[in-house]
Amino acid sequence: MTNSSIVSSVVLEVLYRMDDLKYLYFMIFFVLYMFVLFANTTLIFIIITEKALHKPMYVFLCNLAVNGIYGGTALLPSLMGTLMSPSHEVSLACCKAQTYFLHTYAIIEFTILSVMSYDRYVAICYPLQYHSIMTITKVYKLIAFSWGYPLVAFALFFILTLHLTICRNIIGRVYCSNYSLVKLSCDDTNVVSAIGLFSVVVYTFPQLAMTLYSYGHILKICFTATKKSKIKALKTCTPHLFAILNYSVGCFFEIVQSRFDTSYLPFETQIVMSLYFLIFPPILNPAIYGLSVQALRANICRLFSSKNKLLPLK
Repeated sequence: MTNSSIVSSVVLEVLYRMDDLKYLYFMIFFVLYMFVLFANTTLIFIIITEKALHKPMYVFLCNLAVNGIYGGTALLPSLMGTLMSPSHEVSLACCKAQTYFLHTYAIIEFTILSVMSYDRYVAICYPLQYHSIMTITKVYKLIAFSWGYPLVAFALFFILTLHLTICRNIIGRVYCSNYSLVKLSCDDTNVVSAIGLFSVVVYTFPQLAMTLYSYGHILKICFTATKKSKIKALKTCTPHLFAILNYSVGCFFEIVQSRFDTSYLPFETQIVMSLYFLIFPPILNPAIYGLSVQALRANICRLFSSKNKLLPLK
């Protein structure tokens, strides 16, 4: 099977509906991107420079922030450039590259969140053995799994999409996705679609199983624990549960947008639903952890208070 695509570029049709307010949309996307970079870079800087935060939970959180920058960079600069282009075209090669980056971002996000749920499981269910279980070697292996498994798993499936003949060039989204590319093909895509459904199970089931297993045992421990222990466990897990909920809402919106007709919804609502899982987790995750985790909150306050002291008085 060889790639003999008829078209060399695709048009992101939805962007034409933004033309009247494209400068406003551009500024919104620019501010969002700057906030993604600022919030996640700040979190990474604090975790790296503060030795007290060199613990598994914060190392995993640091990786979550890196992935947030990865996903935001895969989407927003390209989106802003295509929005300002009169034709709203993007080359087929860039469209395929963006598809790979955005899908792997989504899988990596879910994988890191599942690894963090395992870390909370060990911390709550085996507090005395935590440091002997979560060794630095194991932490590195879990980080390698968080990135390696999604990058390889999706690549093996994406090869099929890369070999499809693309003979149409209109995508009704603000970014490229695998499902959108498959719909542009003039080949028989039944096999690709079937393998696609199977691949979703392959690169999401291990993470889902790990998350459910971890929180199942945490819940079991909480039923027999003292009130003080329950409050401590809830306080420990709350930021992570919010992060999972935030990501799940974004995935739900993406599935609804991809598989069902949402044209009856207001245009702005469609845009928010389409971009939610790519923008809001990278923005809200640093805020959730920065505000709720005392060690992070204290270091963030100290960082910005020390900067304010350096500002000249007017």
